Amino acid sequence: MQFPIVIHKDEDSDYGVTVPDLPGCFSGGETLVGAIQAAEEAALCHIEGLLMDGEPIPEAKPLEEHRAAPEFQEGIWALVTVDLSRLSSKARRINITVPARVLAIVDEAAARHGETRSGFLARAALRYIEQEASA
Repeated sequence: MQFPIVIHKDEDSDYGVTVPDLPGCFSGGETLVGAIQAAEEAALCHIEGLLMDGEPIPEAKPLEEHRAAPEFQEGIWALVTVDLSRLSSKARRINITVPARVLAIVDEAAARHGETRSGFLARAALRYIEQEASA
């Protein structure tokens, strides 16, 4: 799953990073590369906390939508990939059968979102269950 991040740097300071789709998720680093890496880890930890609290994972909004926000005008934009399979829930290997066409569609969608097939299917299943419960 990919999230836009905005990076700020003032003179005489390290890089600061905000993940707009994850309110309260911030990080930083001495270098640009370090700041981006720290943002990936911060986003992963933030999402893990949400899941532990029973909260849903927010959807990432398009980068263009965030760029219009006044508080982010001076920032540098990047995307971070959050590998949901790294979260603390112990994974179990399963064997499922799906039509080849469906598998190809799933793989394409997972790649577009920067996810593994397993991570994408798990997120899709949880979203479906959440929507059914709220209907």
